[in-house]
Amino acid sequence: MVRVNTRDLLIGAGLAIAIAGGGAAWFYVTHHDVLPAGIARANGRLELTRLDIAAKYPGRVTDLAFSEGDEVTAGQVLAHEDDAEAQAQLAAARAQILEARETGQRARAERDAQQAAAHLAQLELDHVHVMARQHLVSDMEVQQRQADHDAHDAAVQAADHAVAAADAAAQAVQAQADRAGTVVGDMVIHAPVSGRIEYRIVEKGAVVPGGGRIGSMLDPSDMYLTVFYPAEVAGTLHVGDQARIVLDALHRQVIPATVSFVAPEAQFTPKYVETTTEREKLVYRVKLQVAPETAKQYGTMLKSGMTGDGYVRADPTIRWPDSLFLANAK
Repeated sequence: MVRVNTRDLLIGAGLAIAIAGGGAAWFYVTHHDVLPAGIARANGRLELTRLDIAAKYPGRVTDLAFSEGDEVTAGQVLAHEDDAEAQAQLAAARAQILEARETGQRARAERDAQQAAAHLAQLELDHVHVMARQHLVSDMEVQQRQADHDAHDAAVQAADHAVAAADAAAQAVQAQADRAGTVVGDMVIHAPVSGRIEYRIVEKGAVVPGGGRIGSMLDPSDMYLTVFYPAEVAGTLHVGDQARIVLDALHRQVIPATVSFVAPEAQFTPKYVETTTEREKLVYRVKLQVAPETAKQYGTMLKSGMTGDGYVRADPTIRWPDSLFLANAK
Protein backbone atom coordinates (compact mmCIF):
# COMPACT_ATOMS: atom_id res chain seq x y z
CA MET A 1 0.00 0.00 0.00
CA VAL A 2 1.28 3.44 -0.92
CA ARG A 3 1.34 5.74 2.03
CA VAL A 4 0.31 9.31 1.22
CA ASN A 5 1.95 12.07 3.20
CA THR A 6 -0.58 14.62 4.46
CA ARG A 7 1.97 17.37 4.05
CA ASP A 8 2.47 16.47 0.38
CA LEU A 9 -1.30 16.55 -0.17
CA LEU A 10 -1.58 20.05 1.28
CA ILE A 11 1.32 21.31 -0.81
CA GLY A 12 -0.18 19.78 -3.94
CA ALA A 13 -3.58 21.31 -3.24
CA GLY A 14 -2.02 24.70 -2.65
CA LEU A 15 -0.13 24.52 -5.93
CA ALA A 16 -3.29 23.57 -7.78
CA ILE A 17 -5.20 26.51 -6.27
CA ALA A 18 -2.34 28.87 -7.08
CA ILE A 19 -2.18 27.67 -10.68
CA ALA A 20 -5.94 27.95 -11.07
CA GLY A 21 -5.96 31.43 -9.50
CA GLY A 22 -3.10 32.55 -11.68
CA GLY A 23 -4.87 31.32 -14.75
CA ALA A 24 -8.04 33.17 -13.78
CA ALA A 25 -6.08 36.34 -13.11
CA TRP A 26 -4.31 36.03 -16.45
CA PHE A 27 -7.61 35.52 -18.23
CA TYR A 28 -9.11 38.60 -16.50
CA VAL A 29 -6.14 40.82 -17.30
CA THR A 30 -6.04 39.77 -20.92
CA HIS A 31 -9.77 39.73 -21.56
CA HIS A 32 -11.53 42.16 -19.21
CA ASP A 33 -11.03 45.10 -21.56
CA VAL A 34 -11.91 43.23 -24.74
CA LEU A 35 -14.85 44.99 -26.40
CA PRO A 36 -17.38 43.59 -28.86
CA ALA A 37 -16.85 44.32 -32.53
CA GLY A 38 -18.04 47.81 -33.42
CA ILE A 39 -17.44 49.33 -29.97
CA ALA A 40 -14.40 51.61 -29.69
CA ARG A 41 -12.75 52.97 -26.58
CA ALA A 42 -10.44 55.96 -26.04
CA ASN A 43 -9.21 57.59 -22.87
CA GLY A 44 -9.60 61.30 -22.30
CA ARG A 45 -10.25 64.11 -19.86
CA LEU A 46 -13.52 65.61 -18.72
CA GLU A 47 -13.75 69.30 -19.56
CA LEU A 48 -16.15 72.09 -18.65
CA THR A 49 -16.51 75.34 -20.50
CA ARG A 50 -14.50 77.98 -18.67
CA LEU A 51 -15.83 81.54 -18.57
CA ASP A 52 -14.02 84.67 -17.47
CA ILE A 53 -15.59 86.97 -14.89
CA ALA A 54 -14.30 90.30 -16.15
CA ALA A 55 -14.78 94.01 -15.63
CA LYS A 56 -16.06 95.88 -18.66
CA TYR A 57 -14.59 99.21 -17.55
CA PRO A 58 -11.38 100.02 -15.68
CA GLY A 59 -11.73 100.76 -11.99
CA ARG A 60 -10.96 99.78 -8.42
CA VAL A 61 -12.66 96.69 -7.02
CA THR A 62 -14.51 97.74 -3.89
CA ASP A 63 -16.25 94.47 -3.07
CA LEU A 64 -15.92 90.77 -3.93
CA ALA A 65 -18.89 88.57 -3.10
CA PHE A 66 -17.58 85.17 -4.17
CA SER A 67 -14.94 82.62 -3.26
CA GLU A 68 -13.37 79.69 -5.04
CA GLY A 69 -15.72 76.72 -5.20
CA ASP A 70 -18.92 78.75 -4.75
CA GLU A 71 -22.00 77.76 -6.72
CA VAL A 72 -23.51 80.87 -8.32
CA THR A 73 -26.58 81.56 -10.42
CA ALA A 74 -26.82 83.55 -13.63
CA GLY A 75 -27.08 87.27 -12.88
CA GLN A 76 -25.88 86.95 -9.30
CA VAL A 77 -23.85 89.97 -8.12
CA LEU A 78 -20.22 88.94 -7.75
CA ALA A 79 -18.31 92.23 -7.40
CA HIS A 80 -18.52 96.02 -7.39
CA GLU A 81 -16.20 98.64 -8.83
CA ASP A 82 -15.80 102.19 -7.60
CA ASP A 83 -18.44 104.10 -9.61
CA ALA A 84 -17.93 107.63 -8.23
CA GLU A 85 -16.70 109.01 -11.54
CA ALA A 86 -19.43 107.26 -13.49
CA GLN A 87 -22.06 108.59 -11.07
CA ALA A 88 -20.71 112.13 -11.57
CA GLN A 89 -20.94 111.73 -15.34
CA LEU A 90 -24.49 110.48 -14.96
CA ALA A 91 -25.42 113.48 -12.79
CA ALA A 92 -23.90 115.86 -15.34
CA ALA A 93 -25.81 114.19 -18.17
CA ARG A 94 -29.06 114.48 -16.24
CA ALA A 95 -28.42 118.19 -15.68
CA GLN A 96 -27.84 118.60 -19.41
CA ILE A 97 -31.14 116.89 -20.05
CA LEU A 98 -32.93 119.50 -17.93
CA GLU A 99 -31.10 122.28 -19.76
CA ALA A 100 -32.01 120.79 -23.14
CA ARG A 101 -35.66 120.55 -22.11
CA GLU A 102 -35.67 124.22 -21.11
CA THR A 103 -34.07 125.14 -24.43
CA GLY A 104 -36.69 123.15 -26.28
CA GLN A 105 -39.55 124.81 -24.40
CA ARG A 106 -38.09 128.24 -25.12
CA ALA A 107 -37.73 127.40 -28.81
CA ARG A 108 -41.35 126.26 -28.99
CA ALA A 109 -42.56 129.46 -27.27
CA GLU A 110 -40.62 131.57 -29.77
CA ARG A 111 -42.06 129.54 -32.63
CA ASP A 112 -45.58 130.11 -31.30
CA ALA A 113 -44.93 133.84 -31.13
CA GLN A 114 -43.56 133.89 -34.68
CA GLN A 115 -46.53 131.92 -35.92
CA ALA A 116 -48.90 134.43 -34.30
CA ALA A 117 -47.00 137.35 -35.85
CA ALA A 118 -47.02 135.61 -39.23
CA HIS A 119 -50.78 135.09 -38.97
CA LEU A 120 -51.28 138.80 -38.22
CA ALA A 121 -49.04 139.72 -41.16
CA GLN A 122 -51.14 137.50 -43.43
CA LEU A 123 -54.33 139.26 -42.30
CA GLU A 124 -52.78 142.66 -42.92
CA LEU A 125 -51.56 141.57 -46.35
CA ASP A 126 -55.04 140.30 -47.30
CA HIS A 127 -56.57 143.58 -46.09
CA VAL A 128 -54.13 145.76 -48.02
CA HIS A 129 -54.84 143.78 -51.21
CA VAL A 130 -58.54 144.54 -50.79
CA MET A 131 -57.82 148.24 -50.27
CA ALA A 132 -55.44 148.29 -53.25
CA ARG A 133 -58.19 146.97 -55.53
CA GLN A 134 -60.30 149.89 -54.30
CA HIS A 135 -57.38 152.24 -54.97
CA LEU A 136 -57.30 153.26 -51.32
CA VAL A 137 -53.58 152.48 -50.80
CA SER A 138 -50.52 152.82 -52.92
CA ASP A 139 -48.45 150.01 -54.42
CA MET A 140 -45.69 150.90 -51.98
CA GLU A 141 -47.99 150.01 -49.08
CA VAL A 142 -48.80 146.65 -50.67
CA GLN A 143 -45.11 145.87 -51.17
CA GLN A 144 -44.33 146.81 -47.58
CA ARG A 145 -47.06 144.51 -46.24
CA GLN A 146 -45.81 141.71 -48.51
CA ALA A 147 -42.27 142.18 -47.20
CA ASP A 148 -43.52 142.07 -43.60
CA HIS A 149 -45.41 138.86 -44.37
CA ASP A 150 -42.37 137.22 -45.96
CA ALA A 151 -40.17 138.21 -43.05
CA HIS A 152 -42.56 136.71 -40.52
CA ASP A 153 -42.87 133.54 -42.63
CA ALA A 154 -39.07 133.19 -42.65
CA ALA A 155 -39.02 133.74 -38.91
CA VAL A 156 -41.51 130.90 -38.46
CA GLN A 157 -39.28 128.57 -40.52
CA ALA A 158 -36.25 129.58 -38.44
CA ALA A 159 -38.23 128.88 -35.26
CA ASP A 160 -39.15 125.43 -36.62
CA HIS A 161 -35.45 124.70 -37.19
CA ALA A 162 -34.63 125.93 -33.70
CA VAL A 163 -37.20 123.53 -32.21
CA ALA A 164 -35.78 120.67 -34.29
CA ALA A 165 -32.25 121.52 -33.14
CA ALA A 166 -33.40 121.65 -29.52
CA ASP A 167 -35.06 118.24 -29.88
CA ALA A 168 -31.91 116.76 -31.41
CA ALA A 169 -29.80 118.21 -28.60
CA ALA A 170 -32.19 116.72 -26.06
CA GLN A 171 -31.88 113.31 -27.70
CA ALA A 172 -28.08 113.60 -27.67
CA VAL A 173 -27.88 114.39 -23.98
CA GLN A 174 -30.43 111.66 -23.25
CA ALA A 175 -28.15 109.21 -25.07
CA GLN A 176 -25.23 110.45 -22.96
CA ALA A 177 -27.27 109.94 -19.82
CA ASP A 178 -28.27 106.44 -20.95
CA ARG A 179 -24.63 105.58 -21.60
CA ALA A 180 -23.58 106.98 -18.23
CA GLY A 181 -26.33 104.92 -16.59
CA THR A 182 -25.10 101.83 -18.43
CA VAL A 183 -21.56 102.46 -17.21
CA VAL A 184 -22.83 102.76 -13.65
CA GLY A 185 -24.72 99.50 -14.05
CA ASP A 186 -21.68 97.75 -15.53
CA MET A 187 -19.65 98.69 -12.47
CA VAL A 188 -21.69 95.96 -10.77
CA ILE A 189 -20.30 92.66 -12.07
CA HIS A 190 -22.73 89.74 -12.42
CA ALA A 191 -22.27 86.03 -13.04
CA PRO A 192 -22.64 85.42 -16.79
CA VAL A 193 -24.19 81.95 -16.28
CA SER A 194 -25.00 79.57 -13.48
CA GLY A 195 -21.96 77.56 -12.51
CA ARG A 196 -19.08 77.00 -10.15
CA ILE A 197 -16.36 79.51 -9.28
CA GLU A 198 -12.97 78.13 -10.26
CA TYR A 199 -10.52 80.90 -9.35
CA ARG A 200 -10.58 84.34 -7.74
CA ILE A 201 -7.84 86.26 -9.51
CA VAL A 202 -7.86 89.63 -7.71
CA GLU A 203 -8.63 90.81 -4.21
CA LYS A 204 -10.61 93.73 -2.84
CA GLY A 205 -8.92 97.05 -3.58
CA ALA A 206 -7.22 95.91 -6.78
CA VAL A 207 -7.35 98.19 -9.82
CA VAL A 208 -8.31 96.32 -12.98
CA PRO A 209 -8.16 97.52 -16.60
CA GLY A 210 -11.07 97.43 -19.00
CA GLY A 211 -11.75 93.79 -19.71
CA GLY A 212 -9.55 92.74 -16.78
CA ARG A 213 -10.38 89.39 -15.21
CA ILE A 214 -11.37 89.17 -11.58
CA GLY A 215 -12.12 85.45 -11.61
CA SER A 216 -13.10 82.44 -13.69
CA MET A 217 -15.96 80.00 -13.48
CA LEU A 218 -16.99 76.68 -14.95
CA ASP A 219 -20.27 76.12 -16.77
CA PRO A 220 -21.56 72.67 -15.74
CA SER A 221 -24.23 72.78 -18.43
CA ASP A 222 -21.48 72.45 -21.07
CA MET A 223 -19.54 69.36 -20.00
CA TYR A 224 -17.78 66.95 -22.33
CA LEU A 225 -15.04 64.33 -22.56
CA THR A 226 -12.37 65.02 -25.16
CA VAL A 227 -11.10 61.82 -26.77
CA PHE A 228 -9.12 60.90 -29.88
CA TYR A 229 -10.01 58.14 -32.31
CA PRO A 230 -8.19 56.83 -35.40
CA ALA A 231 -9.69 57.45 -38.82
CA GLU A 232 -11.41 54.06 -39.05
CA VAL A 233 -13.46 54.93 -35.95
CA ALA A 234 -13.89 58.69 -36.40
CA GLY A 235 -15.04 58.18 -39.98
CA THR A 236 -18.12 56.27 -38.79
CA LEU A 237 -19.22 58.85 -36.22
CA HIS A 238 -21.90 61.50 -36.65
CA VAL A 239 -22.93 64.36 -34.43
CA GLY A 240 -25.78 63.14 -32.24
CA ASP A 241 -24.59 59.52 -32.03
CA GLN A 242 -24.87 57.88 -28.63
CA ALA A 243 -21.75 57.45 -26.52
CA ARG A 244 -20.75 56.36 -23.05
CA ILE A 245 -18.36 57.89 -20.54
CA VAL A 246 -16.78 55.92 -17.72
CA LEU A 247 -14.78 58.01 -15.24
CA ASP A 248 -12.08 56.53 -13.06
CA ALA A 249 -13.03 58.62 -10.04
CA LEU A 250 -16.66 57.45 -10.09
CA HIS A 251 -15.79 53.75 -9.78
CA ARG A 252 -16.41 53.10 -13.46
CA GLN A 253 -19.99 54.33 -13.34
CA VAL A 254 -21.47 54.63 -16.85
CA ILE A 255 -22.58 58.13 -17.89
CA PRO A 256 -24.67 58.60 -21.06
CA ALA A 257 -23.33 61.06 -23.61
CA THR A 258 -23.65 62.04 -27.27
CA VAL A 259 -21.10 62.85 -29.96
CA SER A 260 -21.20 66.66 -30.28
CA PHE A 261 -18.11 67.26 -32.40
CA VAL A 262 -15.82 65.35 -34.75
CA ALA A 263 -12.75 67.23 -35.93
CA PRO A 264 -12.62 67.69 -39.71
CA GLU A 265 -8.84 67.32 -39.74
CA ALA A 266 -6.49 64.76 -38.24
CA GLN A 267 -3.75 65.60 -35.75
CA PHE A 268 -0.87 63.84 -34.07
CA THR A 269 -1.82 61.90 -30.96
CA PRO A 270 -1.35 64.04 -27.82
CA LYS A 271 1.34 62.69 -25.51
CA TYR A 272 -1.05 62.15 -22.61
CA VAL A 273 -3.38 59.91 -24.63
CA GLU A 274 -2.90 56.16 -24.37
CA THR A 275 -3.67 54.14 -27.49
CA THR A 276 -4.09 50.41 -28.08
CA THR A 277 -1.04 50.42 -30.31
CA GLU A 278 2.20 51.95 -29.12
CA ARG A 279 1.66 55.09 -31.17
CA GLU A 280 -1.12 55.85 -33.62
CA LYS A 281 0.25 58.75 -35.55
CA LEU A 282 -2.91 60.51 -36.72
CA VAL A 283 -6.16 60.74 -34.80
CA TYR A 284 -9.32 62.87 -34.83
CA ARG A 285 -10.50 64.85 -31.84
CA VAL A 286 -14.02 63.95 -30.74
CA LYS A 287 -16.19 65.54 -28.05
CA LEU A 288 -18.58 63.36 -26.08
CA GLN A 289 -21.15 65.75 -24.62
CA VAL A 290 -22.91 65.15 -21.31
CA ALA A 291 -26.48 66.45 -21.31
CA PRO A 292 -27.07 69.35 -18.86
CA GLU A 293 -29.77 67.42 -16.99
CA THR A 294 -27.41 64.45 -16.60
CA ALA A 295 -24.58 66.66 -15.35
CA LYS A 296 -26.98 68.28 -12.89
CA GLN A 297 -27.77 64.90 -11.36
CA TYR A 298 -24.12 64.44 -10.42
CA GLY A 299 -23.77 67.93 -8.92
CA THR A 300 -20.23 68.74 -7.88
CA MET A 301 -19.04 65.14 -8.32
CA LEU A 302 -18.09 65.86 -11.93
CA LYS A 303 -14.98 68.01 -12.08
CA SER A 304 -12.86 69.36 -14.87
CA GLY A 305 -9.78 67.28 -15.57
CA MET A 306 -11.20 63.91 -14.46
CA THR A 307 -9.79 61.06 -16.49
CA GLY A 308 -11.83 58.28 -17.96
CA ASP A 309 -12.77 56.35 -21.06
CA GLY A 310 -15.12 57.26 -23.86
CA TYR A 311 -16.98 54.59 -25.81
CA VAL A 312 -18.65 54.95 -29.22
CA ARG A 313 -20.34 52.62 -31.69
CA ALA A 314 -19.28 52.26 -35.31
CA ASP A 315 -22.89 51.37 -36.12
CA PRO A 316 -25.88 52.77 -34.16
CA THR A 317 -27.64 49.40 -34.49
CA ILE A 318 -24.94 47.60 -32.52
CA ARG A 319 -26.12 46.70 -29.03
CA TRP A 320 -24.12 48.12 -26.16
CA PRO A 321 -22.40 45.45 -24.07
CA ASP A 322 -23.90 44.74 -20.65
CA SER A 323 -21.12 46.68 -18.92
CA LEU A 324 -22.14 49.84 -20.85
CA PHE A 325 -25.86 49.19 -21.18
CA LEU A 326 -28.36 51.74 -19.83
CA ALA A 327 -31.93 50.65 -19.31
CA ASN A 328 -33.39 53.96 -20.53
CA ALA A 329 -31.25 54.12 -23.67
CA LYS A 330 -31.26 52.21 -26.93
